[in-house]
Amino acid sequence: MAELRRFLVRRLLTFIPTLVGVTFIVFVIAAILPADPARVWAGGEKASPEVVQRLIEEYHLNDPIPVQYYFIMKKLFTNTMVSPVTHRYIWQDLMTFFPVTLQLTLVAFFFIIVIGIPLGILAALKRDSLLDTIVRIFALIGVSTPIFWLAYLLIYVFYVKLHWIVLAGTPTPPYKITGVPLIDSLLKLDFQTFAQIIKRYWLPGFVLGFAGIGVVARIVRNSFLDAYSADFTEFAMARGLTKLRIYRHVLRNAMIPVVTVLGLMFGGLLAGAPITETIFGLPGLGKYMLNAIRLFDYLALTGSVFFVGLIYLVANLIVDILYAVIDPRVRY
Repeated sequence: MAELRRFLVRRLLTFIPTLVGVTFIVFVIAAILPADPARVWAGGEKASPEVVQRLIEEYHLNDPIPVQYYFIMKKLFTNTMVSPVTHRYIWQDLMTFFPVTLQLTLVAFFFIIVIGIPLGILAALKRDSLLDTIVRIFALIGVSTPIFWLAYLLIYVFYVKLHWIVLAGTPTPPYKITGVPLIDSLLKLDFQTFAQIIKRYWLPGFVLGFAGIGVVARIVRNSFLDAYSADFTEFAMARGLTKLRIYRHVLRNAMIPVVTVLGLMFGGLLAGAPITETIFGLPGLGKYMLNAIRLFDYLALTGSVFFVGLIYLVANLIVDILYAVIDPRVRY
């Protein structure tokens, strides 16, 4: 336990600097762009000089960049930062748009697990066969296919031709437990609302998770083969264990690196949602960030990056904890 405690302390010490570094880089890139944000926020060239000056003073735009960054982060932590474009609290916007992105991410993650892991296991069991070759080609196609191209192609097939999907509206149940309709409908056993949400989200979720399916399948295949060639597998065979029991032991060891990859991938799905949300018309956090860029609202953009970065780091911290519990060697 002492080694695990020290490992967690080391991970937590890198938690805050990483989050600050990511948000500071995004803020600096946005702040040094050759533009007059106060005039843009005030309405453009016809903006009143008094309004422009008030915005400059309110958001410390004449101060050095580190001072501006400190001001923004302080406002974010105290939930007092108001967007100069939408005139709404940024945290309020994040809490409004995030459930849509989380639903999309959960559906995409579901496809990655239920398709990617079985494909990887089958490819390992049928090594160098036609199935193995197909899985490897599928993995290559997955990481090479542009999301926007795949999205429009599948929309044409499943919406225009087959009419299997819905491209308008986001079902919201009248009750609220976690704030995420997909989860709330399951907790309430409201399968009708759950089915409506799935009908709206299954295709964008598949598009978002398509690349991850191939990556996970390839990693599971390689990890399974590495574990199958280990000494403990030969020992199990020598003891006369059945193939099913041997495969079960192999799979448990093979899943150790896969857990880490899945954790990283979950955060990556959150970050990769803007294109998918824009194409499918989902009012999520990704689309909110794109609108913030379009309207030069880099305060909202910094807050969004902070929020996504926080979730990403928490997810990776949980994965590191699980990894350290599963494999004691990591603690050292």
